[in-house]
Amino acid sequence: MLHINRDDPKPIWQQLLDQVISHISNGNWPQGEQLIPSRELAQQLGVSRSTVQLVYEELLARGYIVTSRRGGTRVTSCWNRAVAEPNQAEAEGPLLPSLPYINSYADQLKEWLKGEEAQEVRIDFSPHEPYVDTVFQKIWRQTFQRASSQLSPADWAYGDSYGFLPLREQIKRYLSLERGIHVQTDQILLTSGANHSINLIAQALLSAQDTVSVEDPGFPAAWMVMKYRHLHVVPIPVDEHGLVVDLIPPESKLTFVTPSHQCAVGAVLSEPRRQQLVHMAMKNRSWIIEDDYDSEYRYRGDPLPTLFSQAPNHTLYMLSFSKMIAPGIRLSALVGSQEAIAQLAQVQELIYRHVPIMEAATLTRFIELGHFMRHMRRVRNVYRRRHETLTKAIIDSGLAKRFTLSEVDTGSHILLEAEPLFDETIAVTQLLQRGIRVYPLGPYCMESTRRGWVLGFAKVEEELIEEGIAQLADVLLRT
Repeated sequence: MLHINRDDPKPIWQQLLDQVISHISNGNWPQGEQLIPSRELAQQLGVSRSTVQLVYEELLARGYIVTSRRGGTRVTSCWNRAVAEPNQAEAEGPLLPSLPYINSYADQLKEWLKGEEAQEVRIDFSPHEPYVDTVFQKIWRQTFQRASSQLSPADWAYGDSYGFLPLREQIKRYLSLERGIHVQTDQILLTSGANHSINLIAQALLSAQDTVSVEDPGFPAAWMVMKYRHLHVVPIPVDEHGLVVDLIPPESKLTFVTPSHQCAVGAVLSEPRRQQLVHMAMKNRSWIIEDDYDSEYRYRGDPLPTLFSQAPNHTLYMLSFSKMIAPGIRLSALVGSQEAIAQLAQVQELIYRHVPIMEAATLTRFIELGHFMRHMRRVRNVYRRRHETLTKAIIDSGLAKRFTLSEVDTGSHILLEAEPLFDETIAVTQLLQRGIRVYPLGPYCMESTRRGWVLGFAKVEEELIEEGIAQLADVLLRT
């Protein structure tokens, strides 16, 4: 009943194994049937006994056969054969649960990050991705090699749920020198990005159906993650002074805010609004999530003071290296009170454990060797030139006469705002056909009717900025 095909590239033992398994599974060899002794079968087939023994050993290991001195080798008696009807369709797997928020928001988030698909995009005004060049890649690669050679065997074990201690020490030093935030290492928790941080906060510090407030327009991932965690999300309008604090409901347990450079609109939260927000959090014993995603890129004066420095017991400060270095390293940090960070670390211990060691070790050395600050100074100069080029191109094209241009000298994007309910997607589609990608304001909005285009300049060279804005003007000013 067994045969060998000498022309088959599959090894002889594998051919025999597959045939025996097929006979047992199909019931051709019933339970308890004795197999031919290995020596005899080898002679019948014209193969070495060791080949047959290898097949029998594999069958024994997989539980298809049993062996004993008196009974020889037999098909196992506990084998239960599932008989399939002819042409019966493959059985369907378990029913998948309904995940309405995931189904609804995953595609929205992807669209917000990447925009509409196109065959070729020459000019991409992405507001999400930073400037990454060959200089950075070379230095990072060298730092990676150096960091990997200096890791000890203990570093490769399950790590601290707070994150790699040497990196937290470097972040502590950076926050003290550059942002005026003075904390201990046990007030810093490493995460793998803003979404991870918000998800941790929702699990560790909030309960289902708690009311939380977010900017509208604002950071879409924030309210999407919060809704997925069954929180009651209240959109709060944003004006030229930032978040309208007066509209935050008193029952709100948390407010998500981007005070240094508002995500999408670009406004800076005014000092009166900052004080109002801090006092409200203290009075209501609520949380503030301060997303400081691109405060380093301020082109006039020093970075603005943080809300954390004013209300450290009520503020969770989010520091992300996605905008400062690159999203690909998947590293960020949460800073808060010792008690809050300890509770977040407990959830991290249970669900995520810790961020990858190699990226953390490399970033540690990158900061320690001074590469990080040199990189920031170099990128800041690049952004300053591109910010000026973009602003001038918009003004010279005549777009600023018909649309409102945000003129905040901060961050890596600006807003060109249209009238409410303006159909911004027509321009997006027409420009995409020309190989130019711009990002509409609509996906940043929950209930807001504000419209326009969020134009990032980090990835676009100066001459391409001018070409892209000329094409944008050609599309928008023809109508």
